[in-house]
Amino acid sequence: MGKPIIDDELWTLIEPLLPPAKPRREKNPGRLPVSNRAALTGILFVLKTGLRWRDLPAEMGCGSGVTCWRRLRDWQAAGVWDRLHELLLA
Repeated sequence: MGKPIIDDELWTLIEPLLPPAKPRREKNPGRLPVSNRAALTGILFVLKTGLRWRDLPAEMGCGSGVTCWRRLRDWQAAGVWDRLHELLLA
């Protein structure tokens, strides 16, 4: 297996910036959500390679491209990327 896109040291900086997960419904809760780290790995992979969201390989374990795209959208609305940018520049 190759080097991970997000190593543990970087993840410890990023994780506190992410908004808390939405609570699951009690009745018919659906599938378990993809972890934030897996979703971020999928987002970075798509942005790095230029793949279409729907072409994200399932073998990566990042969920679907739609899942990663939604997480990207939600994190953008929450200001995660601006805070991450400031953190990495410091």
